[in-house]
Parts: sequence; structure tokens; C-alpha cells
Amino acid sequence: MDLKTIAEEIGGQIEGGQNLEILGLSSLDDAKEGDLSFLISTKYTDAVASTHASAVLVNQEWEGECSAILVRVDNPNAAFTKAALLLSPPPPHYTQGIHDTAVVADDAKLASDVSVGPLCVIESGASIASGTVLVASCYIGHGCHIGENCLFYPHVTLRERTIVGDRAIIHSGAQLGSDGFGYTPVDGTWVKVPQVGYVELGDDVEIGANTTIDRARFGRTIIEDGVKLDNLVQVAHNVRIGAHTALASQVGIAGSCNIGSGVQMAGQVGIAGHLNVGDNTLVGGQAGITKNIPPDSFVVGYPARPFREARRIDALVHRLPKLKARIDALEKNMQTLITNETNKDETSA
Repeated sequence: MDLKTIAEEIGGQIEGGQNLEILGLSSLDDAKEGDLSFLISTKYTDAVASTHASAVLVNQEWEGECSAILVRVDNPNAAFTKAALLLSPPPPHYTQGIHDTAVVADDAKLASDVSVGPLCVIESGASIASGTVLVASCYIGHGCHIGENCLFYPHVTLRERTIVGDRAIIHSGAQLGSDGFGYTPVDGTWVKVPQVGYVELGDDVEIGANTTIDRARFGRTIIEDGVKLDNLVQVAHNVRIGAHTALASQVGIAGSCNIGSGVQMAGQVGIAGHLNVGDNTLVGGQAGITKNIPPDSFVVGYPARPFREARRIDALVHRLPKLKARIDALEKNMQTLITNETNKDETSA
């Protein structure tokens, strides 16, 4: 696609060169001639100067050296996403109807325009609304409900009574509605606590590959509208995740936690059970949350602390070897002074 067309579509202004044909998209470091790249942070300015890209998206205020054609936009990250959609191959087309190898219960209710792919199983009492696609080998349990225009990639499993809102995207291997991890010790053995609740997803939710969301012990495990969960996220029983929260890979949430709206968690965050994380909180990677977090916080580390407090503690920890050396020297000097004073007293005597 020619750069002029791309610029018009993304609301950009070409600067520093003539129009040319764009063959692909790439990062600044990996780009080659014919590629379009983008700059989202000034810390990558050196990469702009050395890139082999033919054109680079930058913001309106950016100034620096670049041999490529510049395209100025308000938001390079968002503009690059639009450009990617323009240049990407069209998404696969899924034929409406039920594949011959699918198994659908007689009393399941499916809209006339759904697409049910090979080897899917839809159990009794389930319902699937208009425009939804099950690509292949999906299992939809008894009494489940799936809303409109959802997309389930292969090997998605919904256990009984799971509810999914409209426009959900669920990636391969995700498991919704598995039993919560509930046991009680009796006479030296573990006795299973029945998990009789269910899972409910709101609208516009996206669930990553091999993510697991456990059914409630009683009541609901709730994922509200617009939540985005990365691959390999674990959500335990009776958790509530507020609207438009985003959790990166390998986040683990123990049972009965309440995660607020607009929360962002980086990878491998762990949260102990029965805790609250306030709205619009940012949690750094590998943080361990052991107590309630108020809204609008930025916490890191284990145990999770406010960012500035954690950085001060880290700085002191790095100084410990020098501080220990100073203390050792002071102790040695003190011992020398004590010894000298003792010798003086003995000489005087």
C-alpha cells in the first residue's frame, strides 16, 4: 500500500520525502527497506537515527535525526495499530452452520447464523446467540449461554452454566468454569467442598490461551465488561474483576478477591485470597499482594509496596555491603580505643 494512502487513513502528515510503497511493518531495530515503523518513546530515539525503515511514525512534537520519511501523527502507537490492520491479510471466513462432525444436543438453542466447527460438543440446555463462531473442538457444557458475535478458538471449554456476554474472544485452551480449589481437612484427609456456583463474563471480554477461570463455590465468579486477560492467567473461585481491567501473563488471583475497574497488572503478579485491589491501580511485574491496595495506587515488589517506598528500600538494600563495612570499621576502631584505655588504666595503676 502506498504511504500516502496509509497516512490519509491514520490521520498522518508525510514529512521529509516523496510518496513510496510500503511492503510491511516492523520494529525500528528489525526494519528493512520498504517497512513502516514507529516511535512511541524518546528513549528509542537512537533507534530512529539508525533504522533501515523507509518511513517512521512519530508524534507531532518529535525532533531528531532520521534518514527515513517521517509521518507525524497524534498517537504513533494507535496509528501503527491502524496501519497494521490496513496491511494485514483479511481474517479467516467461517461458514455459517453446524459441521457434520459436531455434536449438538436436541434441546440446545442456536441462532440460525452461528458457525459451529468440526468436533464441537454442545450440551443440553446450552444457547448460542447470533453471529457467534466456535472454530473447532470446543466444548460448551450444560446450560451455558454465549452471547452475540463471540469468537471461540479451538479447544475452548465452558463447564456447565457458564455465561458469556456479547463480543467475547476466547483463545485456544482456555478453561472457564472448572471447579474451584476447595477442600477441607477431615481426619488427615482432604474432603472436597462442592463448587456449585458458576462463571459469568460481561461484554467485550478477551481471554488468553490456556487461561483458567474457576467457578464459584457458591454464587458467581465475575469478569466484568471489557476485561482483558493474557495467556496463562489463573482466576480462582468467587473472584470479581472490574470493568476494563487488564492482566498480563501468569497473574494468579486466589479465591474471593475483588479486583477493581481499570486495574493493570504486569506479568506474574500473585494475589493472596480475600483481598481488595482498588480501581485504577497499577501493579508491577512479579509483585506479591498480601494486603488490601487502595485505589489509584502504583505498587511493586514482594510484599507489594508503593513504588517510591519500594525504590527507597531497594536503594538501601544495595548499600548494605558498604554500610556493613563501615560498621565493621567502627567496631574495630571502638575496640582499639577500649584496648588503649584499658592499657592506660593498667599503666597508671
